[in-house]
Amino acid sequence: MHEQLKLNNQLCFRIYTLTHLITQAYRPLLDPLGLTYPQYLVMMVLWEDDSQTVGEIGHRLMLDTNTLTPMLQRMEREGLVTRTRGTSDGRQTLVSLTPQGKRLEHKAKDIPSCMAQKWHGDTLAPDQFESMIATIDVLIAGMK
Repeated sequence: MHEQLKLNNQLCFRIYTLTHLITQAYRPLLDPLGLTYPQYLVMMVLWEDDSQTVGEIGHRLMLDTNTLTPMLQRMEREGLVTRTRGTSDGRQTLVSLTPQGKRLEHKAKDIPSCMAQKWHGDTLAPDQFESMIATIDVLIAGMK
């Protein structure tokens, strides 16, 4: 067998595994809020800057409209967001937080520190964490 084909020699497998473990770590924090991890990402984008088009949200999250639209429809049914057609361009859909969606921000405020504790606990020093973020950003930029 070629060395480069071994699973343990694949950076992508490590990133895939880490992504899976991160999503699992978020689950007990997000379940009480009724959010999945992808929905949490959408909420963070809207908490940062409310009332954005589907395209703007998709760009921020690097998600296609076809992936994002069904999720936004579910979030609308759950009362977290509203979706309205743009006034200047009817092809655009504007996504805005509902009062319920805005209140959820307060309930979610401790999630980043809980996750930071998981990272920084006994695993990573803050400087290692910052270095890892910089390295991952370089990888992401190289893949765009």
